[in-house]
Amino acid sequence: MYLDRNISQYVINEEASLLEALVKLDDRKGRILVVVRTQNIVSGVITNGDILRWLIANKEPNLNTPLMSVANSTFIQVHADESDEEISRLLKKVAFVPVIDSKGHLIAVARRDTPAEGIKIGDRIVGDDSSCFVIAEIGNNHNGDIDLAKHLVDECVRVGADCAKFQMRNLDELYINKGDANDISENLGSQYTLDLLSRFQLTNEQLIEVFNYCKSKGIIPLCTPWDLSSLAVLEEYGMLAYKVASADFTNHELIGAIAATGKPLICSTGMSSQLEIEKTVEYLSKLGATFILLHCNSTYPAPLQDINLKYLSFMKEKFKTIVGYSGHERGINVSIAAVALGAKVIERHITVDRSMEGNDHKASLLPGEFHEMIKGIREVEESLGSGGERALSQGELMNRVNLAKSIVAKVPIAKGIRISKDMVEIKSPGKGLQPIYMDKLIGTDAKKDFTVGDFFYPSDISDDRTESREYEFKRPWGIPVRYHDYGDLVSSTNPDFVEFHLSYKDLELDINQFFDKKLPFGFVVHCPELFANDHTLDLTSLDTDYRNRSIKELRRVIEVTKALGQFFDQENKPMIVTNVGGFTDNGFLSAEERHQRYEILVDSFAKIDTTGVEILPQTMPPFPWHFGGQQYHNLFVDPDEIAAFCEKHNYRICLDTSHSKLACAHYGYSFYEFLEKTAKYSAHNHIADSEGTGGEGLQIGTGELDFPMMADQLNTYSPDSWFIPEIWQGHENNGEGFWIALEKLEKYFKS
Repeated sequence: MYLDRNISQYVINEEASLLEALVKLDDRKGRILVVVRTQNIVSGVITNGDILRWLIANKEPNLNTPLMSVANSTFIQVHADESDEEISRLLKKVAFVPVIDSKGHLIAVARRDTPAEGIKIGDRIVGDDSSCFVIAEIGNNHNGDIDLAKHLVDECVRVGADCAKFQMRNLDELYINKGDANDISENLGSQYTLDLLSRFQLTNEQLIEVFNYCKSKGIIPLCTPWDLSSLAVLEEYGMLAYKVASADFTNHELIGAIAATGKPLICSTGMSSQLEIEKTVEYLSKLGATFILLHCNSTYPAPLQDINLKYLSFMKEKFKTIVGYSGHERGINVSIAAVALGAKVIERHITVDRSMEGNDHKASLLPGEFHEMIKGIREVEESLGSGGERALSQGELMNRVNLAKSIVAKVPIAKGIRISKDMVEIKSPGKGLQPIYMDKLIGTDAKKDFTVGDFFYPSDISDDRTESREYEFKRPWGIPVRYHDYGDLVSSTNPDFVEFHLSYKDLELDINQFFDKKLPFGFVVHCPELFANDHTLDLTSLDTDYRNRSIKELRRVIEVTKALGQFFDQENKPMIVTNVGGFTDNGFLSAEERHQRYEILVDSFAKIDTTGVEILPQTMPPFPWHFGGQQYHNLFVDPDEIAAFCEKHNYRICLDTSHSKLACAHYGYSFYEFLEKTAKYSAHNHIADSEGTGGEGLQIGTGELDFPMMADQLNTYSPDSWFIPEIWQGHENNGEGFWIALEKLEKYFKS
C-alpha cells in the first residue's frame, strides 16, 4: 500500500467536462481521478475503465458531456483514521481508495501499487521524486560486540541516516571449508577474512535483538543475507527489504530466492563486469523483482581515479531503474556528488574508530563525517529543483527590483502620444518594465500621462490594464500604503482603512508633513522588520541586548501609531501588525526551543505599554524572504502553537494566507484545518496567493491557494476581521496589483 498525499495530480472539479478529465488523465499517465467540489469535498471517482465503458455505450459520444454524468458516485472511500490493515483490505477490491478527513475533504489517495518511479521501504518511498535514502552500513564494524552494535545504531539515528544495515552469514553453509579460519590451504586473503568473521560475528539472535533496537529508535533495520539459511532467518523475522552484496550480484540462486520474497532488493554492482550486470538485470526483470542498482567500486578504501562516478548516469539511462551509490572512498565529497548525478540511495560504512581491527573500518566514516555527508546531501537535493524552464525565485524577484534596471520616461509624455526611442531611457531600480522589452514599447501609444522618471510597466505594452474603482465587501477592507503614496492610491476608491507599511526611516519623519486633516477612514500599522544597522526585529532573541533593542524599536512604532491616530476616523484601537521574530539562519528550532521563545515573547510584551493600540503577531512562512535572502522561521507557523498562544495569552493575530499556505506546503498540514484552528483568532488578514514553500505574496489565482475554501473559512470563523490584498509589488503602477486582486476577491467577500 502507498499513501499519496500529493492530491493535486488526482483531483478534478465536478463541473469539468469529460474531455478535461481525459486530458488530465493523459497528462499524468494516470488511471483514476477524484471528482471534487468546493474545498476538495469528494463527489465521486472516474477511471479509465469508466470512460471506456461510457464510450462503448454511446455510439456518438459528446466529450463535452458533464463529468459527473460519467463518474462513479458510489465509490469506495476511507476515513483518515482507519488502520493500514483496513485500507489494505479495501485495496484488494480496488486499485485506488480516496482518503478523506472528518469533513469529507480529500487528503490523500491510497494506492495498491507504488508509483512507477518509487519503491517503498518501510515508511519511505525511494524514487526519482523522493529524497535520497541514506544507508549507514554497520556491517561487522561492531566487531562482535552487541553493545557497540547498539551504540552504532544510536549514532546512525543521531547523524540522520534513514537505515542501519547489517550482515548475516552462516559460515558453515557459506564456505567450502565450513568457515574454518585455521585452514592452511586457504589463500592469505581468505584466511584473514575468515579469521575476522569467526571472531567478530554476532549470533542471529543478537542481530535480531539489534534489529528490534533499531525499530525502537525509529530507524529502519536492513540486512544483507549471504546465504539461503540466513535469508530464511531474516524472512521469518520480517525484514522489509534486502541488500544484495556486490559479491553476490552474479549469484542468481541467492538473488532469485530473495526476489521470491516479494521484497525490494538493493543491489551493489561492485566487482561485476558490464556483461554480468546486464545479465543479472535481465534476470531480475524476468522475475518481476523490484530492485535498485547501486554503482560501487569494491576496494577499501577505493582510489578516486577508479570510481568512475559518471557510470551512475549511464546505468540509469540503460537500465531505466532507480540508481544509487555504495561508496568506500575516503571522505564525503564523492558521495554527495553522486546525489547530484541522480543517486537516490547512498550507502556508506560507519564506525566509531577507523583504527579498529577489520578492513571495513578503514573505508568507513566517523559519525561526525557521516552527519556532514547527510547535511551535504540534503543541501544538494534542495538545490537541484525540478528542472525544466528557468523561473525567477521570490528572492531574485526582490533583488531584481533593487539591483536591475527599468525603462523610464526621459521626457514628459502625454497620453496617446506615440512613444519613440528618444523619449525613454534605462535607469535603476528594476521595479518597472525590463530593458529587454524596449522594442515592444517603442512605437506604442502612451496609455496615460508620464512625467520624467516615471516607470513603464507590463500593462503599458499589453491590452490588459486594471484601474481602481469603488469595491463592495461585507468586511472592512483596505490597501497597503506608504506615507508618500496613500493619497494617490485612495483617491479613486473607497477603502475602510489603509495599512501603513513603515520603514525604519519613516519613524524619523514628521508625520504632519503628510497629514493636514482628519481622513474619513481608519488605519493599521505594519511594524518594520528591519531597523538601522541591520537590526531585524526579534522580541524572542536569546541575546538580552538584542531583545532589548527590539523592544525599544517596537515602543517607537507604538508612539508613531498613537500620533497617527489623530488623523483618522477610527473608533477601535489601531492595530499594529508585526513579525515578532524567532528566525534562525541554519535550521529550525525544536519544539522545546520554540516553547522557550514563546515564553520570551510573552515577557517582551509585558515590558511594552500597549495602551491605546493592539499588537497582532503575524503568521509566518517557514522560509521568509528578508530583503532578498531566505531564513528559517519558527514562531506563528504551526497552527496548534498559534491557537495555544492566542488562547493562553488572549492575543489576536494577523493571518497571512500566503505565509500560512507556505507553512502547510512545507509541513504537510491541511490548509483547511489550519484555517479551522486559527481563523477565529484573526483580527486582520493579509490575503495573497502562494506556491510551493517559497513563493509568497503572489497575485490572487496564480498560485495554489483554494480561495473559495479560504473565503468560506474566514466568513465562518472571523466574519468581521479586516483584510488587505498583500500582493508583492502591488503598489507599483498606481496600485495595479491591488486593483487586480480586489477585482478577484470581491466575488468571495462581496456584500
